[in-house]
Formats: sequence, structure tokens, C-alpha cells
Amino acid sequence: MAILLAYGQAATADHVPDDDGFKHPLQHLQFNPGLDQQEFERATLSALNVYDPLESWNRRVYHFNYRFDEWVFLPVVNGYRYVTPSLVQRGVSNFFSNLGDVPNLLNSLLQFKGKRSMQIGARLLFNTTLGVAGLWDPASRMGLAKQREDFGQTLGTYGLPAGPYLMLPLLGPSNLRDTGGLLVDFTAENRVNLLNVAAASAEHPEITGLKLIDQRASNEFRYGQLNSPFEYEKLRFAYEEARKLQIAE
Repeated sequence: MAILLAYGQAATADHVPDDDGFKHPLQHLQFNPGLDQQEFERATLSALNVYDPLESWNRRVYHFNYRFDEWVFLPVVNGYRYVTPSLVQRGVSNFFSNLGDVPNLLNSLLQFKGKRSMQIGARLLFNTTLGVAGLWDPASRMGLAKQREDFGQTLGTYGLPAGPYLMLPLLGPSNLRDTGGLLVDFTAENRVNLLNVAAASAEHPEITGLKLIDQRASNEFRYGQLNSPFEYEKLRFAYEEARKLQIAE
């Protein structure tokens, strides 16, 4: 009993709380010096599991995207930014963003999101008219923020599973459900043919090229920015989790 009492007094003395009321239980903890960042990440890969039966092919596409982005896409984007005034760049982004509200509105209606549908519809109306064909964005100043809805989200809302993960050439992360959704959204935008842009793009492919450059310029993601040999796994996991959150909202 005396031994236990003495041990308890010693333990109390060794663990006197700091001024802020906290202790330092990890103060004397020693880490294995041989455990580097790569080993730590490799040990946590099981938590990043995503259904990816085509992983071998997807990795090849991932590396193609990596090199294409580095050698072609980003140099073109940098050149576009260099020669194009910022005011014109914003106008181009606003214009294509306004066209994108067509599938946004259709998918919002399909998901029975009444309030969001009215917001997207009002945004499309104001930007197309007051914003001069969408070159300006007065709707955002009115409090009508950009809302993104796609057919992949619509299918997910109705319970369709994501299916296998896919890495699409140039477009990046996706899955079987969302890839089908992209085709439906593309078809819907062309069928509506707002401002006759879809018809004009068929005759002038440079319009589509400008759209792709604008989309890449607006996306801040850069391959290799995660500075990890497991970027493929992290990017795959982040995409799948982000899609779950978008479908659930």
C-alpha cells in the first residue's frame, strides 16, 4: 500500500498541469527515425481504397494527362494569359459559364430542387440579357451565386452507383456514371443551342478550343502539386469523396 501511495505521489508530481491546464503526454515520445513520409503514406493507402478495376489503364491515362498538361496544355494556357487582357479573360470565362447554366438548370429541375432551379434560371436570364450574352456576371452581384449540377449528380441522387473509377484523357478523374453524365450534359447544351453557340462551334472548332483553354486556365489544379508518389491514389479518393458530398447536398 505504501509503495502504491509513493508511486501515486511521484506520478502526480511528474504530471503537474501547465498554466493553461494541459499536460504534455507526447513530450518524450520518440518516433522511428527510419519512418519517412513515403512509408507513412504507404501504410495509410488502405484507407484510400476506391473501386478501380481498370487501374492499370487509368494509370497510363493519368501519366498521359500529366505530360500533356506539362508540355502542351499549360504552355498554351500561359501564352493565352500573357497575350489576353484580364478583362477579356473574365469576359470569356463569364460567357462559357453562362452557357454551362443550361445543363445546370435542367439537372436541378430533374432533382426537384425548386429553390435552386429558380436561382439558376434567374441567373441565366439576367446574365444573358443584362450581362450582354453572358460577358458580364450581374447575377453574382445580385446574390445569385453560381450553382453546379450535372447529370452524374442527378443519377447519383436517384441511387445509381458510381461504378468503376475512370481517368479520362485530358478531362481527368471520373467514373462510369459521371462519364455518361458528361455525354448527356454535352448533348443537352448542344440541343438547347443557347445564343447559337453550339451550331457555330460545329463550323468553327476554335470556339471549342477556346472553351477548353478557358476551363484549364480556371482550374488551379496542377499535376504533381501534391508532391507525393501516391498522388494517383489521393486524387482518386478526393474525387470520389467530393462527388459523394455534391450528390448529398
